[in-house]
Amino acid sequence: MKPFEYIRAEGIDEAGTAAAGGATLIAGGTNLLDLMKLQVAAPGTLVDIGHVPGLGDIEETAEGLRIGALVTNSALAADPRVRKGWPVLSRAILSGASGQIRNRATTAGNLLQRTRCPYFQDPASPCNKREPGSGCPAKGGVSRMTAILGTSENCIAAHPSDMAVAMTLLEAEAEIRAAAGTVRHLPLGDLYRVPGDQPDEETTLQPGEIITAVHVPHVPAGSVQAYRKVRDRASYAFALVSVAGIVRMEEGRMAEARLAFGGVGTKPWHDAEADALLTGRRPSEALFGEAAQLVLAGARTEEGNAFKVPLLSRTMKAVLRELTGAAPASPGTDRTEAYA
Repeated sequence: MKPFEYIRAEGIDEAGTAAAGGATLIAGGTNLLDLMKLQVAAPGTLVDIGHVPGLGDIEETAEGLRIGALVTNSALAADPRVRKGWPVLSRAILSGASGQIRNRATTAGNLLQRTRCPYFQDPASPCNKREPGSGCPAKGGVSRMTAILGTSENCIAAHPSDMAVAMTLLEAEAEIRAAAGTVRHLPLGDLYRVPGDQPDEETTLQPGEIITAVHVPHVPAGSVQAYRKVRDRASYAFALVSVAGIVRMEEGRMAEARLAFGGVGTKPWHDAEADALLTGRRPSEALFGEAAQLVLAGARTEEGNAFKVPLLSRTMKAVLRELTGAAPASPGTDRTEAYA
């Protein structure tokens, strides 16, 4: 680990000013410290915001919940209001990492965590996300954990967050404070960038901007929520594929339907066209298959991650059956564990 200056911020203004000047912010440190040890990240100045007041609360609002940036993953998943009104968020968080990490990891830190692509995490390897213009060895290389949606010729790294998938499903908004003190609200889907020809620019945050909270709106009454994660082992593993969903049924039809996906996109993935296709329709295997084909229409695969296409399709259908109560078309249809 390279030497750095450490500053403990006492207020959000101090932290914003330091960030605008190029300092790196740290709270729980569950991702950043690992990257520093690997020398993937080498900040000259580290500003600790873990003690800044006003960022660690979960508050009820007329629209839903305001979740402070420093709320830990464990506290958020265990909050009775979250478990009752937004169970998909609790389930997604609990499917990630370990209890010890969730006790330290923060809401904003989870949303801003970096990819686990092995080439990004290896300073000896070229990586366009780490060193623009150096290349993407994952293309044609080890690609099992990489993305199939939202990729480019310059980067196929997958976004790792489970929580961000659930937040995207829930149409959450990030509360963002600039160094000058102005505050803006940004839909989570607009926080992340697809790599394009600038994979090193992962979010739309501007210098000095800090996520201070996440706003999660109420879910329509009568909705059913689900989160399913397929991974290489039962715990402490990143998603190969994950699907989060909300459906509200009326008279046998999906009056509202929304899905979000993890493990397959360069950012938490949402397909509005698939939602529109499902909404207002009666659940059926044919419809579920059509929606899956729509989501996967833009998929670009490598030899190592091509299995994610059928895996995502099967997992998505299984989640839709769970949400709607539809029966499998035939025995074994829901065997999402048989992915390779």
